[in-house]
Amino acid sequence: MGVVDMTNPPTKDFFASPALSLSLAGIFRDAGATAEASASMELEEGDEGSGGGGGGSGNKKDDTVEISSENSGPARSRSEDDLLDHDEDEDDDADKTKKKKRKKYHRHTADQIREMEALFKESPHPDEKQRQKLSKQLGLAPRQVKFWFQNRRTQIKAIQERHENSLLKQELEKLRDENKAMRETINKACCLNCGMATTAKDGSTMAEEQQLRIENAKLKAEVEKLRTVIGKYPSGASTTGSCSAGNDQENRSSLDYHTGIFGLEKSRIMEIVNQAMEELQKMATAGEPLWVKSVETGREILNYDEYVKVFSVENASHVRPKRLIEASRVTGVVFLDLPWLVQSFMDANQWKEMFPCIISKAATIDVIYHGEAPNRNGAVQLMFAELQMLTPLVPTRDVYFVRYCKKLSVEEWAIVDVSIDKVEENIDTSLVKCRKRPSGCIIQDKSNGHCKVIWVEHLECQKSSVHTLYRTIVSSGLAFGARHWMATLQHQCERLVFFMATNVPTKDSTGVATLAGRKSILKLAQRMTWSFCHAIGASSYRTWNKVTSKTGEDIRVSSRKNLNDPGEPLGVILCAVSSIWLPVSPTILFDFLRDESRRTEWDIMSTGSPVQSVVNLAKGKDRGNAVTIQTMKSKENSMWVLQDSCTNTFESMVVFAPVDITGIQSVITGCDSSNTAILPSGFSILPDGLESRPLVITSRHEKSNDNEGGSLLTIAFQIQTNSSPTAKLTMESVESVTTIISCTLHNIRTSLECEDG
Repeated sequence: MGVVDMTNPPTKDFFASPALSLSLAGIFRDAGATAEASASMELEEGDEGSGGGGGGSGNKKDDTVEISSENSGPARSRSEDDLLDHDEDEDDDADKTKKKKRKKYHRHTADQIREMEALFKESPHPDEKQRQKLSKQLGLAPRQVKFWFQNRRTQIKAIQERHENSLLKQELEKLRDENKAMRETINKACCLNCGMATTAKDGSTMAEEQQLRIENAKLKAEVEKLRTVIGKYPSGASTTGSCSAGNDQENRSSLDYHTGIFGLEKSRIMEIVNQAMEELQKMATAGEPLWVKSVETGREILNYDEYVKVFSVENASHVRPKRLIEASRVTGVVFLDLPWLVQSFMDANQWKEMFPCIISKAATIDVIYHGEAPNRNGAVQLMFAELQMLTPLVPTRDVYFVRYCKKLSVEEWAIVDVSIDKVEENIDTSLVKCRKRPSGCIIQDKSNGHCKVIWVEHLECQKSSVHTLYRTIVSSGLAFGARHWMATLQHQCERLVFFMATNVPTKDSTGVATLAGRKSILKLAQRMTWSFCHAIGASSYRTWNKVTSKTGEDIRVSSRKNLNDPGEPLGVILCAVSSIWLPVSPTILFDFLRDESRRTEWDIMSTGSPVQSVVNLAKGKDRGNAVTIQTMKSKENSMWVLQDSCTNTFESMVVFAPVDITGIQSVITGCDSSNTAILPSGFSILPDGLESRPLVITSRHEKSNDNEGGSLLTIAFQIQTNSSPTAKLTMESVESVTTIISCTLHNIRTSLECEDG
């Protein structure tokens, strides 16, 4: 890292307030004693003098240069010494040439200094009228007063700049020390999850290196800030450091795939995406024999032989043995207008937020064509996504594809994704393990803000081993199929409609008096659920380690370090996850876990205390979609828990987190919840994938079907093990959280009478 020269700071005024400027100046001087004891000097030039303080003219008899008295005498400023030296040189010249007149000095009195200081505090830039009045009051020329204020402002700026540079140097040194400490930590090579010593090649070293990269990014940001302040280099793009240990790695890993060199001409890319658009339209509208409806499950199944004939797929005979083909189609209605939906798909961040259960990473790598403003018609962009399930037992899928947005008619749009071979040179080989054949959706605008969406998902993936619990649901194409995407889209759109609603019935919004309070609670709950989905998947930036509990459960643990994200507790955070199969229907399991009256049956943290809901906010038509705030009262203390329960036709979740009572009460009144620290735990519920019955999750009370099958339950708990990000994880913390998992699972099995499941 280069050393930044800070010997010549700029004269930018960082503090506009005169009072603040004077207080900073007090750091470097004793304003009272020096000002009283010092006297200001005025340098009066002769007719041929040079260096006047006004416009630089040398032919005016009244040209003067005013020197501030702030540092006169023993503490005078460098500018004053320079002028005195300059005067001595001119005296020598006068002795030799006899052409220049000797200059005279005038010192301001202590009373004059006090009066000018008093006016400077009120107005650092006095106007002509104020200067005239002050000059008459002090018996000085207006020009003398003018120059005194000019020099005074210059000195204040110099003091401010020295102070700012001093602070930046201290920050830079601190970051260097932290960077050095991180390097020493890596050299020690301690396991991130158990704290035991290990070899330098262990997985914990990668986690420590990840943390070091975050520190280096922060260090670079501070250097860029320093360069900007001292004016040596123009400021670059925003370099804000990531808030938690995972975020920096997330952005880095997705963007590093891009080399910036396209392997194909853009005209060839446009030709391929137009062909993909035509294929998507045919796949979305065609019936038999291309799509055959299953008599048993009612799902549409792609006739692959017919697909090869219709679309003239090359080397089709060589695809099946090597790769797994997944194809699905579903039609649904969503409650949002068409322009908003199109924008959500074309913005990578909005797209990721729309599908938090499926997308763990997303990035727009490059824009090939921007499209027609403002609706992005014709836009083509290169994108990356990491697809996940809400369990660490199923590997993620990295997909690298081109997305094309096109307006088909006034009321119909299409968005197609397709993976293109050699679209970019030197592409990472891991990204070709999963490819998108022409997939996407046709969106038709209906009345009253409704849209009909036809979703087609067509993937070609390399065969890989999957945990036995999830083998059926993954191999059947349900896990990453069109039904999962559509159910999530409908749920998120409905949630947004309820969030924006202003005429919410009283029965759907209890415990909150204002609309602002309702929105603040819903935003906090949504952020909690996003964080939960982000924490429990098998994303590549998280390292999971298998731990077997004392009761035999297969538990995966991972830790991360939150450096400065105010949205969750600072320090070391430990996450433990376990997935099991239960011989109960997803409906029964979801209703049991979200019911506050039965919470004490499974929650070991409740200690048997009665649970009561003080806030209940609906966020969907199904009564299972709700946000609640529950209180647990005991003799010693009272605890509040924020809970977000979500259900759709594919999966369900119950996410909860303890909250600070004072903080959540302010959120209820409508205050901003973005800085409310929250650490979610919860459950994810899926059908087991056997489609001999409808795969529908609903909270409505219906008669149980004995053939309804079982559920895949993923339970996750997160705890803060230490408030210091540099602390090490201990085995005691790991044992504590695995014990919580084991006891909770035992209580659930007991309550649902499936101990042997």
